[in-house]
Amino acid sequence: MSGMITQVRPLWRDEADGSAVRIGALVPLTPPGWIGAGQHLLAGLELAVREVNDAGGIGGGRPLELVVRDTAADPERAAAAVEELAELGVAAVVGEYHSVVARAVATKADALGMPYLCSSAVLDVLTEQPTDWVARLSPPQSRGWQVYADFLLGAGHRRIAVAAQPSVYWAAGTRILRDHLAPRGGTVVELDVGVLGPEGVCEEVAARGATALLLLVGHPEPAVPIVRAVRRDERLAEILIGAPAGQPEFGEWAELLGSDGAGVPFLRYLPDQLTPLGARVEADLRERLGGAPSFVAFEGYDAVVVLAEVLGSRGVGWGSVVVEGTRGRIGFSRVPGISVWQWGAAPVQVVDRDPVERDRFRVLHRGG
Repeated sequence: MSGMITQVRPLWRDEADGSAVRIGALVPLTPPGWIGAGQHLLAGLELAVREVNDAGGIGGGRPLELVVRDTAADPERAAAAVEELAELGVAAVVGEYHSVVARAVATKADALGMPYLCSSAVLDVLTEQPTDWVARLSPPQSRGWQVYADFLLGAGHRRIAVAAQPSVYWAAGTRILRDHLAPRGGTVVELDVGVLGPEGVCEEVAARGATALLLLVGHPEPAVPIVRAVRRDERLAEILIGAPAGQPEFGEWAELLGSDGAGVPFLRYLPDQLTPLGARVEADLRERLGGAPSFVAFEGYDAVVVLAEVLGSRGVGWGSVVVEGTRGRIGFSRVPGISVWQWGAAPVQVVDRDPVERDRFRVLHRGG
């Protein structure tokens, strides 16, 4: 096992001059990164830093300072950013939405002995070996996507088609779905979007008699053209379009697709009711973002709450952290099959946009 966080990095010592404790923030802010997710993540991070500082800072009154780097969904760029941030003397790194990028960040942080709190990426394997340098707030993909598979079964879907692009993340999702559905009478057929295109996907879904089509693809391309093609194909009028990775969560989905984008179930990591802290933070984030905050914004806020506790305690281990977040009490433990410290009680919902009121989300299923 890699280094222990019993006393993490001498950077966390007390400083008589009250200098800022710097945190490296990794977010996708330019294409091909998911810009909407990056903006929400950064909004949550920034709001929490401001509130920590307004309350007097950490560890004897030291303020927090974010040092932001744009990953643009590029694993190599993100790994280089971790090296740069380490040279700048940050105490820890936080963030990232894209799972493949987060894996590169976690691997580099582990190699450098740099604490990393992954806020939003779900790929089960973030590091090849167990590490004490990395912790994660978002639920692992195996848990969330099994919840999604249970939703499909409960809704009567046994023949599932997945329109997928080549990616470690999409391949892992397909495998999780197939392994969970097969013993319960479900089948999964993979459709290569790069070969078929939107119209070809429609042809294959119709020919194979699938009742649900899951979009394991990027947004807006090619997700938006596929949805439009399916909605206009009379043979597929009863087909369920699903997007487990959460593409419909952000306003851009509704803006681009209008009524075509409603009724597309996706995974969201929010509870039925936010904590009192979460209710207050929601109002602040709504004002900051000019609309409803996504679960990614809450993940960003909660990540800083956790790091403020860890840094203010001069480097306690992840397993010793217990804080009240926006979505519940946060603590980390070792989860079988997961190489990093994991918040095991992260909430999981399957929701969609209401066809009648597209800015309203309907909770369709809840994870255990």
